Amino acid sequence: MERITIDPVTRLEGHGKIEIFLDPDGEVANAYFQIPELRGFERFCVGRPVEEMPTLTNRICGVCPEAHHMAAAKAGDAVYHVEPPRAGRLLRELLYSAFYFTDHTTHFYALGGPDFIVGPDAPAAERNILGVVGKVGMEIGGKVIEARKNGHNVIEMIGGRKIHPATAVPGGMTHGITEEQRVEIERIGRWAIEFAQFSLGIFDKIVLGNDAYKEMVLSDAYTHKTYYMGLVDPNNKVNFYDGQVSIMSPEGERVGKYAPAEYRDWIAEHVEPWTYLKFPYLKKIGWKGFVDGIESGVYCSTPLARLNTADGMATPLAQAAYERFYDTLAPATPGATGKRLVHHRLATHWARLIEMLCAAERMVELATDPEITSPNVRTVPTEKPTEGVGVVEAPRGVLTHHYWTDERGILTAVNLVVGTTNNYAAMAMSIKKAAQSLIHKGTVVHQGLLNRVEMAFRLYDPCFGCATHSLPGEMPLQVAIRNSDGDVVEVLSQNC
Repeated sequence: MERITIDPVTRLEGHGKIEIFLDPDGEVANAYFQIPELRGFERFCVGRPVEEMPTLTNRICGVCPEAHHMAAAKAGDAVYHVEPPRAGRLLRELLYSAFYFTDHTTHFYALGGPDFIVGPDAPAAERNILGVVGKVGMEIGGKVIEARKNGHNVIEMIGGRKIHPATAVPGGMTHGITEEQRVEIERIGRWAIEFAQFSLGIFDKIVLGNDAYKEMVLSDAYTHKTYYMGLVDPNNKVNFYDGQVSIMSPEGERVGKYAPAEYRDWIAEHVEPWTYLKFPYLKKIGWKGFVDGIESGVYCSTPLARLNTADGMATPLAQAAYERFYDTLAPATPGATGKRLVHHRLATHWARLIEMLCAAERMVELATDPEITSPNVRTVPTEKPTEGVGVVEAPRGVLTHHYWTDERGILTAVNLVVGTTNNYAAMAMSIKKAAQSLIHKGTVVHQGLLNRVEMAFRLYDPCFGCATHSLPGEMPLQVAIRNSDGDVVEVLSQNC
């Protein structure tokens, strides 16, 4: 078999590679999204005090430490059976909203955006943030930098540091904010609303206004009908910080919702020998392989998934954008039942900008809440520690932290199911389908074409620094290449 290798893949957090195998007729027989790292983070958390986890787990990744910080703090609340006071919860969500706005800004302009703003077939050296600035101009580039600066300033005011915040603890927060800080956060939130609307305008002009791009978004090459997963509030509106996890079928029927502590009733993990990252699937449906459809337990947990699992957005401007999203990509059909769903995976970029707007609006709502400057930000734990689960919606998907402790609060076991891991099966399927749609007998395989294959994983905004971790020493990864009869023709080994 002929093999095409993309190594390393680009514009993602972490490392991965794509192996594409062609049959004798020049068609794509299979494609693998391979992660040659091993996550050992759970193991070296064992033996640590559970109250250290909010600052320990946020070292998993410098891209979304806030997500691990909050999931760990919420798991700590559950371990100690303590409910933070309202002001503590508001401050946590305010920090988290600022993080969401900042993270989605990064992905759109620096990671996913270059494929559209600069162009998928542009030279690789231009498909980056500098290429974006070159296309949109220094003034807009300055706004992007200001957006990230503003977001990190809010994170620092509430979390103590711009990166790796340290103030969320079991029972609440270590300190509150002053009125002066509140006023500044409100100002930044209102600026963020304008920037998010501006970014949606860019998407509207550059992507939706370009027939070739719109055709690519709607093409079958980037379409999958899977289950969807996302965190929702009691009104079934999208929520990033708290709520229940909603599951939607590929046909638009809500399968159910579960509380954080019930995740093991819904999620199981499949293992393949060619990668160190696991493949979560819906336990109630079962693992049917890398296929979509209602019979397959593969699910998606992304900005697109969150919109698909919810009945709407919790803020007014984002709700208006949500309605336009579905009216454009999934117009209502007379007599149809179930929720309208968008299965076009490249539309995830649009969904991400709607979430950016929602996060900005929520910042203002929280910053203007009369209780946000209350000094009552923590309930000191007094109960015996046991076991607890904390869940937040990381930008890349549902993030679950599960801790077990002894009577002293020392961790005896840890389980992390991170956002990227949720999407690994879906990413593998998307890469294979894109490759099969783009590469055929006689196709000239150029860098632009391979970048279009990479776009199939990049839309998920994966973070493999978060999903996997290397341990010291050699970890041999073996890949067996089989022919069409299933016989092993070659074994490749790599030490990481």
